[in-house]
Amino acid sequence: MRVEELPKDPHRPYEDVMAMLLGTLFVGLGVTFYTHAVLLTGSTAGMALLLNYFSEAQGATGLGFGFWFFTINLPFYYLAIKRMGWSFTLRTFAAIGLVSLFAELTQRWVQFEQVPSLYAALMGGALMGIGMLMLFRHRTSLGGINILALYLQDRHGLRAGYVQLGIDAVILLIAFSVLPPDRVAYSVLGAVTLNLIIALNHKPGRYIGVS
Repeated sequence: MRVEELPKDPHRPYEDVMAMLLGTLFVGLGVTFYTHAVLLTGSTAGMALLLNYFSEAQGATGLGFGFWFFTINLPFYYLAIKRMGWSFTLRTFAAIGLVSLFAELTQRWVQFEQVPSLYAALMGGALMGIGMLMLFRHRTSLGGINILALYLQDRHGLRAGYVQLGIDAVILLIAFSVLPPDRVAYSVLGAVTLNLIIALNHKPGRYIGVS
């Protein structure tokens, strides 16, 4: 039986809500690991972390990751509306808002006395990867590069994880101007962990639940 002949099991509204809340909480916790260990990830989240670290280095501590993450994603909504539709865009807008909120709140809720960089990279990357996977499977993304990666997968069959991995590599190269080499090395490990989770578990035709 071909994939298109298999019966689809649409997600119910409460399942979408639960996935969005849990997925964004996972991502928010992963970001907390990264900010504590001063690591970097890719996509618009990586850009937001870079701006956050840079602003802190300049003594501007009033703007956190949540502010930068929400602001950077604003220009990408046009592509989301044009290519992915209003439903996807509204879900994405809500998810970005929740991650921005949870990333700030989690740093107040959870206090780390000491977190080894290797553990922070692997656990933070895994948490963000699992959270993004949950969002992807419920037709939601975290904006920016995620929108582009999902669009290329839907239209051209390119793996979302591999597309994002390539773009993330460019962002991590820029990080050398802001972070020490060892921080960048751990960040690369975390980025590989995150994107492998998505690439191995979000293949076209493997998961057919729809919202």
